[in-house]
Amino acid sequence: MNHHQNFSTGADARRSLPSRPWSPGETARQDRLVRYLGAVAVAATQQAEMREQPPSAPVSDTSSGQAPQAAPSSRQPGSVHAGLPLVRDVMDVPAASLRDDLPYREIARLLAREQVGAVPVVDAEDRVVGVVSESDLLAKVAFEASGHRPGRVGRLRERRLYGKARGETAADLMTSPAITVLPGATVAEAAWLAALSRLKRIPVTDREGRLVGVVGRDALLQALIRDDAGIQAEVEDRIRAVCSPGELKAVEVTVHDGTVELAGRVPSATGARLVAEVAEIADVVEVKNLLTAA
Repeated sequence: MNHHQNFSTGADARRSLPSRPWSPGETARQDRLVRYLGAVAVAATQQAEMREQPPSAPVSDTSSGQAPQAAPSSRQPGSVHAGLPLVRDVMDVPAASLRDDLPYREIARLLAREQVGAVPVVDAEDRVVGVVSESDLLAKVAFEASGHRPGRVGRLRERRLYGKARGETAADLMTSPAITVLPGATVAEAAWLAALSRLKRIPVTDREGRLVGVVGRDALLQALIRDDAGIQAEVEDRIRAVCSPGELKAVEVTVHDGTVELAGRVPSATGARLVAEVAEIADVVEVKNLLTAA
């Protein structure tokens, strides 16, 4: 093996190792993440289907200059969103916010006190006009410390960052317009929006853009991932749809931490279809097939 092959083999081995020590709860954490990503994928599919349908009511309010919001749930019987948890059910109230004239040192103190990475910026009427984050403050400090100044022909993005970093207040430093969500949106819609925008926390506003709360990614995760009892109920529904009345009593199902175990004796075609049906459930981590052919 030559030097290049040795280096490539070593690099592959390093990539296969975790970047931090493996903790006792790491497997459970990764399983929860997989289940969350599955739920977000389902939400994205639902959003795509909704966009293909003629809108029955406006889903965003741009009259106040706000960024598009996740659509509110109608929560009507028979609707796509019936029975789904809503953002208002999981959002944090009251939500920390700051005025657009707050100096950046006070912004840093507020972020530290609230132990959050970003805070909505509101105007005198409590309408969300932007979001200021630790990243905005760090960019300011980095530009000031480096002494770098973009030239006359510098890249447009670099010049914009420099101009923003010279700011002294929240209005200068914030990212605007803010991405917000309505309290009547479903948790799945908010999770889709958070994933699409790469946000950990999203301001929740009313239709006039006034701040009413904040919803975090952790809260969305907890709301999206069903407990084992909820998963088992859906698995049993799939079993009733796939199996004949005579086969139902032969199938046993158990669920633990999102892993579904199917046991019993059924025809091979029925077993294969049943395993495929259960595997399609969004927050199922794994299907253990212990079924035997009748």
